[in-house]
Amino acid sequence: MNTARVLALTMGLTLCSSALALDLTEHEQAGKRLYREGVSSSDAQLLARVGASGMSVPASVLPCASCHGTDGRGRAEGGVKPPSLDWQRLALGQGQRQANGRSYPAYSEGTLARAIQHGVDPAGNRLDAAMPRFELTLADQRNLTAYLKRLSDERDPGVEESVLRLGTLLPGSGPLADAGHVVRAVIEDGLAQLNEQGGIHGRRLELVVLDPGNDTASASQALNRLVDEQQVFALISPLAPMLDEQLVTALEQHDVPLVGSTPRSGGSAQIFDPLPGLPTQLLSLAEHARNALGVPADGLRVVYAGAEQAALAEQVRERLQQQGWATGPVQAFAGQAVDGQGVVFVGRAPAFAELANALQASGREPYLLAASSQVAGAVAQLPAHWSQRVFLAYPYVPDDWTEHGLATLSGVQRRQGLDPRQASLQVNTLCALRLLTEALKQIGRDASREQLVAALEGLHDVSTGLTPALGFGPGRRQGMAGAHVVAVALPGPRFTSVAPYRPLPDMP
Repeated sequence: MNTARVLALTMGLTLCSSALALDLTEHEQAGKRLYREGVSSSDAQLLARVGASGMSVPASVLPCASCHGTDGRGRAEGGVKPPSLDWQRLALGQGQRQANGRSYPAYSEGTLARAIQHGVDPAGNRLDAAMPRFELTLADQRNLTAYLKRLSDERDPGVEESVLRLGTLLPGSGPLADAGHVVRAVIEDGLAQLNEQGGIHGRRLELVVLDPGNDTASASQALNRLVDEQQVFALISPLAPMLDEQLVTALEQHDVPLVGSTPRSGGSAQIFDPLPGLPTQLLSLAEHARNALGVPADGLRVVYAGAEQAALAEQVRERLQQQGWATGPVQAFAGQAVDGQGVVFVGRAPAFAELANALQASGREPYLLAASSQVAGAVAQLPAHWSQRVFLAYPYVPDDWTEHGLATLSGVQRRQGLDPRQASLQVNTLCALRLLTEALKQIGRDASREQLVAALEGLHDVSTGLTPALGFGPGRRQGMAGAHVVAVALPGPRFTSVAPYRPLPDMP
């Protein structure tokens, strides 16, 4: 171990978590790049031959990690199960290794090179045709072999012998400070409960919380610190809406999974949102308008209030068209009445109330469809004119709550002194924590981010006791594919569930 590393351990420099990072030589680093990216140490383009015809493609298109995984353990896909590349398993002290019920000579550096470049194992057998044959220089082959010998020792960031580190961004001041306090309290309470029971696979779960500040620059800096310096394993329920697309880019660049709602939930393979995003909730309302209210295919209008809502409104319009609606261009609300038998509204509560007043003043009374999370605060102020013409989407309703789920929620509120009126945010966070910890339990002690993503994709019908059953899939990153539809009676208001949750047809 070099002197600098000893000093880092002695002084406890945890900012970069280098104490447990794999210390690779220059050749091993080059082998790692080749393994993960298919790039030569000389930056020359490497080629790989694929299939029976031996068609040549750039190695960067089919790097080793694309099939064997960044951890080298292999992932079954399309009926092919790439083997583990654990050198200890391949070499076995130069003895015999067992596979498919037969004994084979163990790999040496020479026979490994032959397998990689010519697709032949140590016994002279042809490897599966799905295995590319790589055209490597001697230097590239040596680098790759050197890295494969260290591959099983490399851990993803945030995974230590007795600790697994999670991270989040929660504001300590500004308009979201109170929400940040609630999210932090729920996560820390849940992790404390787990740690009292021994953690997960012998590791205590630790939460790193950074304040994103009040603007994009400070939030971006906080995210970089969380990923690059604190080196967390995964993110859970951050509150940093100012990041938007930057969050997606950063997570994909660093392969960091996130469980929790984000401004662009569903926009990244790395982001798993327990609950349906706003477009999905609004599509449930549209289904009710079509099936129960008789609104024709050309009768819906998508209206948004606020420039920041324009992109979301356009996404809703596109999704409606995919479901067979003949919606026209989205309309920006600026105090005017709008046409249509049904208005799908995207925006905040004050603008929703203004829209209702403008429509009433013009003598129009379309159905108003909106997500409860955006407009619920305005409903009580609406005149009786709108009774039974306002329909709100809710991801869950009290009927979804089981005795166990209610006890879990009440326990968190009691222990952390949380306001029951903030139950929605508490439930959202509890669901994220439930899904993340369930996936962590499934991947075992040799945890990797790649395994976590695969485990999250494999979660189906997870009971939370507070929502309909949640689950994901290879092409699905929202835990629910629909929402409850609730009608509003005025004055009051009084809320009546008129369409229970059911997955929308043909939802990804």
